[in-house]
Amino acid sequence: MLSPLAMKLIKILPESLVVKFTQTIVKRYIRKYATLNIEGTEKLQNLEGPFIFICNHLSNSDGLILDYILKEKYDPFFVAGAKLSDDAITNLGTKIVKNIQVKPNTADKEAITSMVKTVKGGESLMMFPEGTRSRTGGMIEGKKGVLLIARLTKAKIIPIGMSGTDRLLPISETGDMGTEKWNISDVNIKFGNPVVISKRDKENEEKHVYDDRCLNTMMKSIAELLPEKYRGVYK
Repeated sequence: MLSPLAMKLIKILPESLVVKFTQTIVKRYIRKYATLNIEGTEKLQNLEGPFIFICNHLSNSDGLILDYILKEKYDPFFVAGAKLSDDAITNLGTKIVKNIQVKPNTADKEAITSMVKTVKGGESLMMFPEGTRSRTGGMIEGKKGVLLIARLTKAKIIPIGMSGTDRLLPISETGDMGTEKWNISDVNIKFGNPVVISKRDKENEEKHVYDDRCLNTMMKSIAELLPEKYRGVYK
């Protein structure tokens, strides 16, 4: 949570300065509160992008941490819920992280088109397939939107397992994202091998069954990178 003075400055500064100011604050917070332990980046060294990164979702700090890690080499666009722009604090996050906003619980054709164009144009995407932060820390069921984007772009799917951000910036019990506070925490980020999904046996497997299997493969590829208590429904 930013100080009252910082919020006052943000309200009066030009947007370009707000972005620089916020970037500085976020980097300072990450360096002050998070001890980052990163594994598996060597698995990407010999792969050609663009990629679709997929990760479990625990906290509003997830996107900030992943942007901090991925920006220099991959600089992905984050797929983010449009409601993040409604809160003064999380709206700042959308200003400093490249993002494509998606309307929740809708077939947002405009956002889907934007995602596909982004990947086909050579840019990578960062997606949280669960669609929302887990309130328990354990993974919840993924949504099938990631399957559509993967099929339309044919990009490599790179799983990431992340733990510790639920302690770094816990979800507010009141639902007010502006009151969420940073805490000192170890944050573990582990990259996996590209997800491999077998082809559908069209004679013996219905499409919805195949879709469920593909999504389960993707989500389990994330879960396998996490401590057991974070795996939730994908244990």
